[in-house]
Order: sequence, then C-alpha cells, then structure tokens
Amino acid sequence: MSAPVDQAAVRQCLVVDDSRVVRKAARRFMEGFGFTVREAGDGSEALTACRELLPELVLLDWNMPVMDGLSFLRAARAEFGRDHPVVVLCTTEIAFERIVEALEAGAQEYVMKPFDAEILGSKLTQLGLLQAAAA
Repeated sequence: MSAPVDQAAVRQCLVVDDSRVVRKAARRFMEGFGFTVREAGDGSEALTACRELLPELVLLDWNMPVMDGLSFLRAARAEFGRDHPVVVLCTTEIAFERIVEALEAGAQEYVMKPFDAEILGSKLTQLGLLQAAAA
C-alpha cells in the first residue's frame, strides 16, 4: 500500500493549446521535468481548470478559439493575482510589441514555437521552477 500523496508537494502544470499535438509534446516535456500535467484546449477551459486546482505553472498558447491566451491571461491575473500561476506564453507571435503586451498583461516568460525540452527547461530554470543541471 502506497503512502497518501501530498497534493501540496505535487508540482502541477496546465498546458493550454488548441493543438492536441502541441499539448501532447508539452505534456511529455513537463512530465519529464517532474510535473503532473493537465490539459485545456482554450482559455475558457483553462480558467475552469484553474478554478478547480490552481497549477504552479501554465504553458499558454496565444492564438486559440473561444478564448485566446491573452484574454485568459488577463482574466487569470484579475482572478488569481499577479504572481500565481506562473505563465509561460508559447507562441508563434514574433512582433516585439506583442511580446511586450503579453509580459505587461502578466506573463512571466515566453517561448517561441516550435520549442523543445531544452528550450523549455532553460526558461523554467530562469524562472526558478527547475534546478540548473550540474556541470
């Protein structure tokens, strides 16, 4: 019989993207980093998921139907505060003004699509969510 799981010790990540392929890849990366992962297909589903169990981290797509990433980000910051959850915007948006807009709306970091585990891990290390690998 296993010991009960301390939910506070479980690192939670919510992957929000309208692409099932992107969600699957991000899930694999995040589980490799030791996170328990839930998924949402748009910002509206993501808000519902956050209300059920606020994750430590949200990987957030910008361009989605129903509710886009920036709308989710603004709603989440209004509801949950400026610092939690940590939000990393994962986007194809390359215009500097758009990146600034996302950071001003409350994203802590962004990664350009396509990304891999190394790029994502580097961002999470910068945010203090992962330990730097020993050299």
